[in-house]
Amino acid sequence: MPEIVEIPLELTRFQLSPAVQARLQSLLDLQDEGYTLSQAEQQEAEGLVELVEFLSLLQLRSTRITQ
Repeated sequence: MPEIVEIPLELTRFQLSPAVQARLQSLLDLQDEGYTLSQAEQQEAEGLVELVEFLSLLQLRSTRITQ
């Protein structure tokens, strides 16, 4: 039987701040332009992408449950 995890509704509405979104976009743009990111920049970008994906998944599941 799958475990059920309750997620606070406030968390499903959480979004990155405009400054964090801009930082992620800046890192991705640099990468797209052929700039080699430092290891710290790569880790930062990967962490932010994972966070965005996680938040998107939470929001999608929340939408499905409430419908």
